[in-house]
Amino acid sequence: MTTNEFRVIELSIDDGLATLTLNRPERKNALNAQMFAELLDALNGLRRNPEVKALLLTGAGSDFCSGGDVGNIGGNVEATSVRTSMVEYGRVLSALADFDRPVVAAVDGVAYGAGFSLVLAADVVIVSERARFCMAFARVGLGPDLGASFTLPRIVGLQRAKELIYSAREVRAQEAVTLGIALQACPQADFLNRAEELARSMANMSTTAFGMTKRLLARALESDLATQLDAEATAQALLLTSTYTRDASARFARKQAPLYQWPQLSGQGVES
Repeated sequence: MTTNEFRVIELSIDDGLATLTLNRPERKNALNAQMFAELLDALNGLRRNPEVKALLLTGAGSDFCSGGDVGNIGGNVEATSVRTSMVEYGRVLSALADFDRPVVAAVDGVAYGAGFSLVLAADVVIVSERARFCMAFARVGLGPDLGASFTLPRIVGLQRAKELIYSAREVRAQEAVTLGIALQACPQADFLNRAEELARSMANMSTTAFGMTKRLLARALESDLATQLDAEATAQALLLTSTYTRDASARFARKQAPLYQWPQLSGQGVES
């Protein structure tokens, strides 16, 4: 295992799985400028590392992320400087959403505001039964950021996204599963192991196939059928000639265990 030293995040790499942990538990892992800078540095480094096959994103302590660190909210701020900072912070969300290997988010406790936005950029979300989500921006007179106005409607639908943003109400674990925000809710003692199991399984996928599929899905709602069919044809032409596909096909013919298999879901919703 290799570990990289950061001040407010932790990054470790073990057998192809990178684990990125928000590490300000005394502030419920609130996002500040230092954390954004470290996250961007870490994500860019992971993207350049061919040994990394999947990413697990989580938070230290009892919470995922309480959102932006708004300790100084209400102070004298200039619109220009705020916009500059938000554009810079948005690079973190883009780096996460465009990460070309599987991203699994493991969420315990609160995922509020920008913390919720980070979760929405993951490919798969596993939550503990203690998880609580909230688009809290309206509570302090703000609008959604870190891409939530883009990602949330695509996950829950436009009408429900409006309700969650305008009401700034809390969403508990089971409702998050029902709405499609999370794939599965587990007891608090099990959720991180389940998320790691899933991330390690997805690390065995063809990296090339996953990256192409992720790009196809990302543009599906803005595209038309003819464009998607053409993009699928290009992807399959490349993938069918890949070493991974040749090896996987040979294993299938020999009735050997597949290179990749999604782990069995052990229950629906909160497990007992």
